Formats: sequence, structure tokens, C-alpha cells
Amino acid sequence: MEQNGHSETPPPAEAPAPFFDPEIFRSYLLALLPPVIGALPSDLVGIFDGEFDERVTRFAGEGGGVLYVVKLRDDEEDGESLAYHYQLTQYLTYHPSHVLTLALIKRSATLDPTAPLATQLHLLNLFGGDETPYESLHAVVSCGVKPWFDAFVGARGNAKDGDTKMAKRRNPETHLTIHPVILRAVEQATASGTRPNLSLIPAKTLSDSTFLNSLHGHVNSWIKSIQAVTKLTRDVSSGTASQEINFWLSLERALEAIETQLRSDAVTMVMDCLRNAKRFHATVSFIADTGLKDATDLVHKYNQLMKDFPLNELLSATDLDKIHESLMLIFSHINRKLRLSPYPIRRALPLVEAISRDFNDQLVRILTSHRLAYTPYETFDRLLSQTMVIFRTWDDQIKEFTNVAREVTRKRSERFIPIKVVSAHAKLQERTRYLRDWRKQHEQLAVMTGPTKGLGAEIGIGLAIGGMDMEEEVKEAYEVIKRIDVLDVSVEGTEIWVAAENAYNERVARVENQIIARLRDRLGTARNANEMFRVFSKFNALFVRPKIRGAIQEYQTQLIDSVKEDIKHLHDKFKTQYRYSETYHMSLMRDLPPIAGAITWARQIERQLVAYMKRVEDVLGKGWELYAEGQKLSSESSAFRKKLDTRMVYEAWLGDINRRNMGVEGRLFEIVRVRAQQMQVQGGGVETTGGTSGTNTAISTIGGGGSSQGGFQFQLAVNFDPQIITLFKEVRNLLWLGFQVPHAITNMAKDAKRVYPHAVSLMETVRTYGQTLDLVEGNRGIEWLVAEWRSECQRMIAKGINIRWDSFVNQYDAGRYVSSADGRDNRHIMFVREFASVVSVLQDKTNSVIDLYKDILRAVDDLATCSYRTEAFEELLGRIQGAIDRLNLEGYANLDHWVAELDKRIEGILLQRLTRIIEAWCAEFERGDDDSSFGIGAGGTRRDTATMRDRDGSGLKRRGGGAGGKEEKFLESHMTIKPFVHEIRIQNQVIFLDPPIEHARASWIRQLHEWLGVVCQLRRIQSSRYEIGLQMQGSVTTETTYTSLLTHLPPSTLHLPFSLIESKTLLLKDYISKWLQFQSLWDLESEYVFSRLGDSLAHWQQLLTEIKRARSTFDTSETQKSFGVLCKIDYEQVQSRVNAKYDAWQREILGRFGVKLGNEMREMHASILKARNELEGQSIEGLVGGVRRF
Repeated sequence: MEQNGHSETPPPAEAPAPFFDPEIFRSYLLALLPPVIGALPSDLVGIFDGEFDERVTRFAGEGGGVLYVVKLRDDEEDGESLAYHYQLTQYLTYHPSHVLTLALIKRSATLDPTAPLATQLHLLNLFGGDETPYESLHAVVSCGVKPWFDAFVGARGNAKDGDTKMAKRRNPETHLTIHPVILRAVEQATASGTRPNLSLIPAKTLSDSTFLNSLHGHVNSWIKSIQAVTKLTRDVSSGTASQEINFWLSLERALEAIETQLRSDAVTMVMDCLRNAKRFHATVSFIADTGLKDATDLVHKYNQLMKDFPLNELLSATDLDKIHESLMLIFSHINRKLRLSPYPIRRALPLVEAISRDFNDQLVRILTSHRLAYTPYETFDRLLSQTMVIFRTWDDQIKEFTNVAREVTRKRSERFIPIKVVSAHAKLQERTRYLRDWRKQHEQLAVMTGPTKGLGAEIGIGLAIGGMDMEEEVKEAYEVIKRIDVLDVSVEGTEIWVAAENAYNERVARVENQIIARLRDRLGTARNANEMFRVFSKFNALFVRPKIRGAIQEYQTQLIDSVKEDIKHLHDKFKTQYRYSETYHMSLMRDLPPIAGAITWARQIERQLVAYMKRVEDVLGKGWELYAEGQKLSSESSAFRKKLDTRMVYEAWLGDINRRNMGVEGRLFEIVRVRAQQMQVQGGGVETTGGTSGTNTAISTIGGGGSSQGGFQFQLAVNFDPQIITLFKEVRNLLWLGFQVPHAITNMAKDAKRVYPHAVSLMETVRTYGQTLDLVEGNRGIEWLVAEWRSECQRMIAKGINIRWDSFVNQYDAGRYVSSADGRDNRHIMFVREFASVVSVLQDKTNSVIDLYKDILRAVDDLATCSYRTEAFEELLGRIQGAIDRLNLEGYANLDHWVAELDKRIEGILLQRLTRIIEAWCAEFERGDDDSSFGIGAGGTRRDTATMRDRDGSGLKRRGGGAGGKEEKFLESHMTIKPFVHEIRIQNQVIFLDPPIEHARASWIRQLHEWLGVVCQLRRIQSSRYEIGLQMQGSVTTETTYTSLLTHLPPSTLHLPFSLIESKTLLLKDYISKWLQFQSLWDLESEYVFSRLGDSLAHWQQLLTEIKRARSTFDTSETQKSFGVLCKIDYEQVQSRVNAKYDAWQREILGRFGVKLGNEMREMHASILKARNELEGQSIEGLVGGVRRF
């Protein structure tokens, strides 16, 4: 508003669009819809839903659009009454329940609220009810659009050439000339409701020769006019296929129009008049002379082919798939209708050629729109593949059409003509096929010279070979192709393509030379056959280019020499022996026994030798061994393969097993004494080299710490010979390798297999037990939690110390089928299982508690560095509490004491976080005050802050280098205090502050409490949350939160933030009091000022000058006063009102001053005018004829 001053809102750059009130549209619909769609105003409630205003506003303001009013029929189960509901939507769908659809179409971009909506909207009644959309569309076009267009063309027949041309697209219409006497007689009969007859014409007129001659002349003109239509024809080879189709369709309409006129009453009366006058020569041969009947029959038969001709599907196709579908539809229509219609084959062939021209133009248009030279290769290949499919479809359809044409020619007994269709797209087809192959070769070359594969990846991006950047060279060569139209198959276009291809080949030839040089260089520096074949595989895509393919033929001898060198390396590898090779150690890691490993190693060498021979054959071709060098290489490889026969190794192993006597006996466990230093190296007996590898027995420290005497420690071990396990594994692997093992050795291996699971189980159990004890020793703090399961393991060891292996060998089969409750012999097997189960439980419990303990320690450490948010602390404490609850559920002992110690540690961390957050809050509260012209105000507050920051253990600056420094940076970057904006407002000519200062003070204190409550309101961890009975019986209430941490803080720490809040409040009150002084401006009366000024213009002018000078105090660009970053005083409204008050005073004083000044000027003007008139009346003598100066 103007009284708010100039600074309230800047003037808009341009006038905004007028707002369109949805109520205008609502009133328009309520007046329009009831009579149009047959609805009551109460039934239209569904249209005016909650989104009506938004939908109408968007419709009125957008550049274009349409709204649809849809009348839908509700489904009534009783079927007695019909109910309808209505919708207003922007998106139209079709459903059988639609009864009526009214389209409201805008004529302009936006709706003008000042103009009637009737002049801005089109109304169109769309489909609905039982009729189909096709019937509705036909009715709209034939009964509405066509008559309107015809009337428009008829009214402007002599206006513009464009309109005439549009009208002449149809065949010329024939209008039969009727004598006026006949027309009057017909009108008279029509008016009387009778059939026209000769009695309506006077007898004198019927016998008048002039009248009859006139009628005769009219009939002759009719014949000529009708013959002009019936004899109309066109050359099918010229123009397009749509012209041929439209010619016959429009000719049929013209003939139907002529027949309609001939059946009219006026023409009938003309003929009756001529017959009455005995002029039969004008009436008898009338139809025969016009040729109308024959022409009509012929056109009807031809239009069996032309009607519903799907040519528009081809002409309107927007992609290749639509073209493919349109071709199928067109030829399906032609082949089907050509058998029914007598349309001549000599015309059908040019028609198909015209379709070929349309097909060629449409295909070129679509392919050109894709800019083939610029598209990626994947898109290019997909488009041309589709194009090839379309061409094949055309060829297939042409073959079928040719067969149909020949068949129809034979049936019609027409004169023989060659059935041949000259396709207009033949050149385009050839060009696309060639272009596809050419682009494929270019893409292979571009990939091999690109930065991520081939030579580009090998030499690095940006480097060149032989002073040439091959990638750029290939790209620049391709740029020549981009600049031309690759689909232009005209003579000039073909010449341009040939020239561009030659330029491309010249540039690519240099790249091929560089690739050949690089290929030869790589092949020349290959150290072995693998590298050489790797080179061949890398450049394999380029071998289709003749120059590159010829460059590799000279390397056959070098390849054979490289293969010989690799075979020599195989000889050296074999001579190194298996036991001294790296493969031997890898076999031990994979649990492969020595003999089976040696045989596998030899067979791998043999397979590698065969692979070398195969690779030579792949490159040099079959029959390579027939050459001199190839024959020598083949013989050497055959000799080496004989040396790789492993039968001798197997027979030596059989002899060794037959000489040895293997048995399983003795106790299960044995106590061994090892040196303390060896024990430390082995990790307390945890490491085992027996286990699955079979070279030693598993050992474990007895009781965890063991006992030492003279530098020795006692350990628990499994008394089992690992060679028995090796025997079982050898037999198993040799059988897999296809060797026939003797029956005696197989039985021995079966016995070993029987004991093997229990032996391995005991070894793994003892090893696991030792590892678990080491874990307990390495994680101090969990010993008491696993003491129960550790005691159970020691009890099982004491139980099994007297069991022997003989029981397992003799009673294994019986133990497999007898349950543990049915015999004593099975107790040995049950002991192995129970011992493994107990140790497994100990291991699981230990691993579980270690993982939980580590998670708890990480969570406790994260409490010191996590984000200062309730969610962050609760998440960490929740993780800790969840781990404690899990420990409680799993039955770990001594949990209460352990949790109490953990809670003390958490208290110390939270106390540090609480101290730091108070310091950070104070720093954030003071931030920005140094830039203010007002100080803190309270003496000693800043000194107290500095003193508090410099205190040992609490100041932020002392933590700059350690973890505290990280905390300081975190808090300063994330601590936020909600800023307040107080607005000095004026209402009812009273200046006041909104909200009051006390609101900000209360909010600051509340925010401080919220920051402290982040820590103080956290729930303490508990160890007995699942002990419901104990909690109900207990009489002592434990503390559940960390509120007591505030009592551990120094008094000065809590005093500082409150003193800062009070200081800030005092500053705000001092500043606000200055603004409240301006209340006196509204107490000044204008009449008092005017009376004081009087009529002295000097006094008025002095007052205006003083008012202008006083405006500089308030007319400034600043509208706010900041007190740090937490509080701002917004005086924009008061400033504008003060400016407005000054403006009002200035306007009123200027008005009074203008009136007084005008009066003074009029008085002065009157005085001057009077003096002039007096002066002009005086005569001046003595100056006539003299020189006059003005």
C-alpha cells in the first residue's frame, strides 16, 4: 500500500497476469452443464471437490489445455433406477460406463477473467453411451466439420488460390442446369405436398418449341458434363500412391452425386416434358450416352481395392517398427483385394512402384532424423539391422505380390505383361548394406585404437605411436563422413560419398601402417608363446583388414621357436622334481597327499604341453606337423610325454605300503612336555600341523596356563599316527585318478577311514580348545564370564584320559546302528561327540562374548566422539544395553559387577561431553557479539568465559592437538542455537515489540536445558532388566538416568551460560527503548504547525528543507539490527510507517505551500500585467526612424 512508504515493495518490472477466480468458472459450469448434459445442479457436487480450485487455476494459467466433464453411469444392483455421477479431469480415459463427455477447449493461451468465458472456450461433445467413438467421430466430421468447410470454400471461391486448390483436391462436381419453369413447378409441388407432374406446367408451355428446345439443350449439356466425369482418368505412373487412391475414391463420390441429381424430381420432370413432346431421341439414349452406369460399376469394383487402403500407416510412420507394420498391412490388403477387384495388373504394378517411392521417402526421413553418422555404434547397428529386416520384408512381400499378380493375370485371361516391380529404394538398400559393413570395420579400428582397449590401453591415453595419435587420426578420418549425407543415393550424393570414403581410407591407411608396425614390434619382443598368443588375441579383431592380416604371416617360424622355448621350460620344471617345487607346498595346503600330488603335477605338465601344441595349430592351421620345423617340434613333444608317465611312481608307492605295518592302538590322549619358548612360538599349543594335513598331532596346554619346570611345559595331545590318515587320502585320490589299488591296501584304508572322522574330530577339538584358551588370555575382562564352560571342558578331558583307540576300531560298525542308551561300547563314540560339543560351546561362547565385548568397547569409545544428539547417544547406549541383555539371556555370570564398572567409565565420558557442550554453547551464544556496537554489558562476563576456558581439563583450547581438539571442532561446527527475530511493530498508532524480550530469554534457557538434557536424560545401562522377580522384591530404587552428572560439574560452569543470557537481555532492552521514543510522532497536530508557519514563504521553505534533512535518518536500506547471530531486531514495518508519516507531513505541507505560492505568483503576475499595459499606452516621441534595440 502507498501509505507504507516506498521501501516496502519495489515496483514490478512488468504487470503480472490477472488472477483468474475459480468461482467464475464454477458459476459458468453451473449455468452450462444442467441443460447440456442433463444434470441437476445438486448432482454436480462431485465436480467441485477439494482439487477444483487448483485444477481450474492450472487450466486457466497454462499455455494450452483442455478440461473434460465426464458423465458416468453408476452400477445399480436392483436395476430399477439409473444413477449418474460426474467428474472434471484433464486426462481423458474411456470406459463403458461413460454416458457423455464434454470437452472444454481454450481458444487462447490463458483465460481472461474480465472477458466472458463463452468467447474463450470451445465446446465439443465427445463419445459416450452405446455408440462407439468411430460413430461419434464420423458424425462430427460429416455433419459438422465438412459442411462448415464446404460453406467456407463456397463463400470464398474467388478469393484466394489456396482455398481454390483445397476445393479442387476432389474431382470436379457436376451441377445439372434446370429450367426455371421446372424449378417453379417442383417448388410448387413441394409446397403443396404433392408429387411433381406435368399438370403443374401450363399446356401452352409444354407445347412451346422454344421451351422444349431449351430443355433439349440442357439435356445435351448434361451429357457432356457427365461424360467429362465418366471419361476422367489419370496416369498411375506419375504422382504418388495416395493420389491414385484418392482419385478413385473421389471419382466414386462424384458419380454418386451425379446419380443423386439424376434421381431428383426436377430431372424427372425434364424427361417427362421431352417424352410428352415426343422427343424420344433425347431421352432414350440418355443413360447410354453418358456412360454413367458402366463407369459407376467400374469405379465400384476398383474401389474394393482402394477403400480402407492402409497407406496412411506408412505415410504417418514415426519409427522403423511402424514402417515394418505398415508394409505388412499394405501388401496384405493388396494381395487380398486384388483377387476380388478387377483392378488391372498394368495399373497395380505402377501403384506398387509408387508405394516404393513413398516407402523410400519415409525411410530416408526417419533414418535421416537419427543422424546415423553421429549416433553411437550400438544405436547405429540396431537401426540398420531393423532397416535390413524391413528390406527383407519388402522383398518377401514383393515375391508374394508377384505370385498373386501372375495368378490373377491367368484367371482374367489378360494379355501377358512382364510382372516386374522396379523398387525405388534399391539404391538406398544397397547403400545401407554397404554402410553397415563399413561402420563395423571402422568401429573395430576405433576400439583397438581407443583409450580403454587395444593400443590405447597399452601405451596410455594421450601418447602417440610414430608421432601420430591414432585415436585422433581415426576420429578425424570419421569426421569426413559426418559432414556428408550418407543416405544420399543420387548421382551427386554417390560422388560425394566416394570422395569422402577415399579421403577416409587415405587417413586410415596411415593408422593401419602404425598398427602393423606396433604389431610387429609386439610380436618381436614377445618372450614366450603365451605373450605371443596374447598379442594375437588382442589384435584378432583387426585381422579382417587385408594389410594387417598379411603382416602376421612372417611370424610362423618365430612362433614355433617360442613354443620350443616354452617346452624347454616345461622340461626344466619337470627336472626340478615335485618335492622341491612350489606345487608341493600348495598341495599340502590343499590337503593333497604326496604321491597323488606328484601324479597330478605330472599330468598338469602333460596337459600344458598339449595346450601348446593346440595353440600352434590354431594359428598356423591344421597339418602344421608336416613341415620340417613342425615335424621336429612334434617329435620332441612326443618324447617328452613318454617321460611324464606316472606308472613308476604308483608302483613304488605300492611296494612301500606293503613293507610297512600300520595299526591303530594306545590311549586317546597323551601328555607331552615341550620347552616354554617353543610353547610361546606355537601360541600356547594352538597351532597344529596335523589336523587335516597329517604331519603331526594336535596339542593343547593343560588348564590354559600349563605348568613349567626347568623351562618345560606340559601339553595335551592326541595319540594318533598321521600316516594312517595319509594312507586313506592316498587311496582315495588314486582311485579318483583312475588307478587300480589292491584289495588289501583298500581294506587298510577303509579301517583308517573308520577311525579318521573321530581322530580328526579329536585333533580339531584339542586345537580349538587351545585356541579358545589363548583368546580368553588375550582378552582380559571376560575370564569370569566363561568360567562355567571352561570347567566343563576340563571335566571331559579327565573323563577321556583312559579311553583307548582299540574300542573305536573294533566297535565302530556296531556303534553306527545302536543308540547311545543300548550299550556300553558306544560310549567311546559318544565321548568324542560330547567333548567336541562342549569345546564348541566354549568356543562359541568365547567368540560371542569377545565380539560383544569389542562392540561394547567401540560404543563406549564412540560416546566421546559421536554427534551431540539424543539419537546418537541413545543409539550407542542402546547398542551397549542390547549387548548386556544378550549376555544376560545367554547366561554369562558375574554380570552385575562387570556392568557397574562399565557404567562408571561411561559416566566419566558423559561428564566430559557435558562440560564441553556447555563451553561450546557459551561460545556459540557469544559468536558475533564482537561485531556489534554494543558490548556484553555485564562486567566480568567475558573474563569469566576466558577463565573457564583456560581451566585445566575443561578448556577447549587445551585440547587443540588431541582428541579434545577433534571434539572442539565438531561442536563448533554443529552447535546451533535457534536465532530470534523480534519485530518492532506499530498498531493503532502504538509502537511495540513482537515477540517480547522475555520470550527470547525463556527460549534461550529452554534451549540450554535441551542441550544439557541430551546427556542428562539418557537411560543408564542395567544388568538385570530380565530379572523381573528381583526387581519387584527389591526395596532400593536405583537411578535410571544421568541427571546426577550436573552435581559433579563446577559451579562456575553452570553459572556462565545464565549470566550470558541476562547480559544479552539487558542489551536488547536498551536498544528497544530508543525505538519506543518515536511514539511522539503520532501526537503532533498539523493545524498547530500551519498556524505557527503563517504566511511567510521563507518559513515554509525552511520547514520543507528540515523535513527533507530529517528523512535521511530513517530512509536507509537497512531494516534490521543484529545482536550477534542469535537475535535480530527487525524494524522494517516501523521504519516504513515513520517514512509514511513523514511522507504524509511532506505532502500536506507541500500542498499548503503550493497554494500559498500560487496565490503569490498570481498577485505578482497581475501587478506585472498592469504595469505592462500602462507602459504600452505611453507614446514614445523622438524615436521614430531611429535605431531600435531590444
